[in-house]
Amino acid sequence: MTTRLLALDSSTETLHLALCVGEAVHRVAAPGGAQASTTLLPTVQRLLTDAGLSVRDLDAIAFGRGPGAFTGLRTACSVAQGLAAGADRPVLMLDTLALVAESARQRGGPLRVWVGLDARMHEVYAACWHWEAATGWVAEQSVALYTPGILAEHVAASGLGMVGNALLAYPEALAALGRPEGALAQPEGAALAALARAAWARGEGLDSALALPLYVRDKVAQTTAERTAQKVAPKGITP
Repeated sequence: MTTRLLALDSSTETLHLALCVGEAVHRVAAPGGAQASTTLLPTVQRLLTDAGLSVRDLDAIAFGRGPGAFTGLRTACSVAQGLAAGADRPVLMLDTLALVAESARQRGGPLRVWVGLDARMHEVYAACWHWEAATGWVAEQSVALYTPGILAEHVAASGLGMVGNALLAYPEALAALGRPEGALAQPEGAALAALARAAWARGEGLDSALALPLYVRDKVAQTTAERTAQKVAPKGITP
């Protein structure tokens, strides 16, 4: 029987979707960020319609649970949860940093690497991951928030490289730790498809009621005073 999976991620400034129908993968990228809440459902519907499918034709719905932009994570989770509940289908929760690692791997990147995503507020969501053929991407520790300077010290001490958009966001501190192609790795459609299929094969489907975003930071915005202090703080230190 042909496996049909829908996977979506809105944790970054770009909205990514993948529809897996057997070996075929249909991918879409669209503006995300503040627009994700208004564009995600229409994009999902268009993707399914173009493939001649409905939500009830799917086996499961996967979503990037984070870390990432607070609003984007809530949007992806709520849409996946709503679609899955309405169609009585399970959800698959995918780690956004693992998606970025997989994107880099598909570009010929390393099998053990630090992944860093811009968390704004002069911070980075990061963790070290390694690839195992039998299980896929495995985190070597829980994701944490780092200032760019402190993260650079951790990555340099490990002797490993780094991938993810943090390389572009904080080039002075991080650019030397990764290659240009690694900076382009993102939770895109091909990576969504690969990890959604792997999660489904491992039997990781959950009841939609159990779908939750991964929030690493409780605070999502700075006060005016904090933004002013950030401008004058020494590099590598978050006030």
